[in-house]
Order: sequence, then C-alpha cells, then structure tokens
Amino acid sequence: MSLHARIAIGALVGIAAGIACHLLFRDSSGLAGFVQYVSQPIGQIFLRLLLMLVVPLIFSALALGVSGLGDLRSVGRVGLKTLAYTVGVSTIAVLIGLTLVLVLKPGDGLSEETRMRVLERSATEAAKYTTAPAPTLGIDLLVKIVPDNPVKAAAGGDYLAVMFFSLMVGIGLLLSKTEPAAKLERAIQGLFDVMMRLIHVVIGFAPVGVAALLFTLTAQLGFEILVQLARYVGVVLLALAIHQFVVYSLTVRLLGGMSPRFFFRGIQEAMVTAFSTSSSNATLPTALKVAEENLKLPAKTSRFVLTIGATANQNGTALYEGVTVLFLAQVYGVHLALEQQVLVLVLCILGGIGTAGVPGGSIPVVIAIMTSVGVPIEGIGLILGVDRLLDMCRTVLNVSGDLAAAVVVSRGERERA
Repeated sequence: MSLHARIAIGALVGIAAGIACHLLFRDSSGLAGFVQYVSQPIGQIFLRLLLMLVVPLIFSALALGVSGLGDLRSVGRVGLKTLAYTVGVSTIAVLIGLTLVLVLKPGDGLSEETRMRVLERSATEAAKYTTAPAPTLGIDLLVKIVPDNPVKAAAGGDYLAVMFFSLMVGIGLLLSKTEPAAKLERAIQGLFDVMMRLIHVVIGFAPVGVAALLFTLTAQLGFEILVQLARYVGVVLLALAIHQFVVYSLTVRLLGGMSPRFFFRGIQEAMVTAFSTSSSNATLPTALKVAEENLKLPAKTSRFVLTIGATANQNGTALYEGVTVLFLAQVYGVHLALEQQVLVLVLCILGGIGTAGVPGGSIPVVIAIMTSVGVPIEGIGLILGVDRLLDMCRTVLNVSGDLAAAVVVSRGERERA
C-alpha cells in the first residue's frame, strides 16, 4: 500500500477513534490518561523527529539552491531573468494565499472554550509562545537576521538567521571556484542526501504519528476542529486555482507571448505526472520533454530554467506555506502584526527556493516559519492528515510555474538569437 494511502487511513482512524472517544468518554480519567501517556507522547516523538532534521535540511537545501545557479557571469541574462521571475511570481503566489486567509479567515470561528482546550492540549509548549515577549521587528529584526554565531542561532531555533547564513554559504560556493570549495559543495550535497533519506524514514512513521496527533485533537476537541480543517483545504485549493489559471495565464500571454490555451494543452502530461508523483524532481524529465516537443522552446534555455526551477521556483509550495502558517495562527488565536505577516511573506519566498522538490519536503520549512513567528508547532498535526492531497495539488502548480518561467525566459532569448 502506498504511503499516502497509509497516511490517509491513519488520519481517518485517528479522527474516527478520537470523535468516538470524545462522545463516549469526554470527561473520563481513562481517556485523559490514554491521551497523556500514549497518544500525545507518540505524536510528540513524531514531531520531534521532524524538528531534528529542520536545521541541516534548510542549510543544505538553501546553500545548494543558490550555488546551483552556476557562474552568474557566464549564465548572465538567463540566470538573472530566471531569478527575477522566480522572486516576482512567488511573491504574487504568497500574497494571493495570505490575502485569502485574511479575508476568508478559515481558522476563525472556534468557540473560546475549544480554543482554550487547543492551548491546554499542550499547555507548556503553547504558553511558551503565547506568553513570550513580542518578537523583534523593524530595524532590530534586520540586524538580528545576520547571526553573529550561526551555531548559536541553530541551537536557539533562530531559523531566519540560519536561512541567512545558508544563503551566504551558497553565495560563497557560487563565487569560489577552488577544488576545496567544490569538495565542500559535494559534502553539503551529501548532507542534503542524508537528510532527505532520513525525512523519508521519519515520514514512514507518519501513519502512526498522524493517527496519534489527530486522535489527541479530536478526542479533546470533537467535531468542531474538523470544520476548520475543511475550510483550510478549501482556501488552499482556491488560492492554487487562482494562481494556476489567472496568474500563469497572464504571465504566459503578456511576458511569454504564448496562448494560455496552447500552453496548458501542451503541459498536460507534466501536470498529470506532477499530481501523481507529488515531486517536482521526479517530474523534471517529463517537463523537459513537453517543453521541447510540445511548447517548442529552445533546449538550451528550457533545460537551464527547468532544472533550476525544480528546486528554486516552487510557487505552490510558497503559497501553501503562507496559508498554513496564518491558518494555524488563527486557530491558536495568535495575532500576527503587519511586520510579522511581512516576515511570513519573505520566509515563504525563501522557503519556496529552499524546499526540497519531493513529497513532504515543505513540512520542515512550515515548522521553521511557525517557530519564527510564534505559532505553536503542535498545530502541524492538524494539517498532516490532508497534506498529501494538497501536496499533489501544489506540485502541479510548481511544475506549471517552472514551464511558465521557461516560456517567459525563452522569449527574450529567441529574440536575441
């Protein structure tokens, strides 16, 4: 049985058992003891396994993502145009997601009693965030982004500083053309490969972890929390659809000079592959094929843009991360100031560049962003049960975005040729 099927079964079992226990044994000491000594510890261990991998995965993915741009002097126009397009369209994607969350408020509507039970479910951890001093903002945040000690930043959970250090390492690798630097890059690639293997191992325990997390939630909160989850899924899918069929259509037409109908008809094979594999990397061979055979793009340009885009141009992932963080902030009643929302925007754009193009690769980045803005990380258990479906959908957006970028960048290169 496939992993996503096992996760779905685990989620359904956890939800059904939790609701049944909530209805039958809501105030019993037996249920409270089972949650305290069985389901909650299992869920916490699963979360801690994910957290254990966050720092090395972010460091290696971001450093390699930047260094993978190659020699900017030789790449020249194509590299800069691809980077500018990636940042611009990723910004639009995240803004669409954040706007829909702020307008539709999928995480609002919980009764105060339920919200208090959400916080009480992990009182120690939640209190650490909800009673902590206000986060550093403004010019102080700008200064703090630059770590004086990257090891200290990693140990203290300062993921923004870790991201900055990772970007600087990537730039250093990009500019250094020595053999020792090449060895360091290969070592970082080895670290990334090991972390991805461990992610697969940890995600292998997801059916049990998700079942435990969702049982704990529903046993204590009942059916009400599932209504919020359905609203969250609806907002994510709406945001993805708007970006796919509105933003990409406009960019392909206005910037790429190509008919949107021709574009979407030509990339159908890549979209189906992306949906079924949930992996931008696994879809790359198909994307290269349709770019050259169906869209008739120049091979040299499309290969460069699509190869970089499989890692660095993940609009759907960036959008999903922003929606998820703001949704969970609403569920937990954590107010995010405008500066913090801007910080989420920036981190999601960076996350779209540094997130691994494989199933489940965005979960560690979501946890890092939640930590950076003070949203309790236990909330990740609320969305893991539906993450596989959303992962499939956002991967379609990621791959479509890579192909749209290839169309836009190739237009200028054709004209120069």
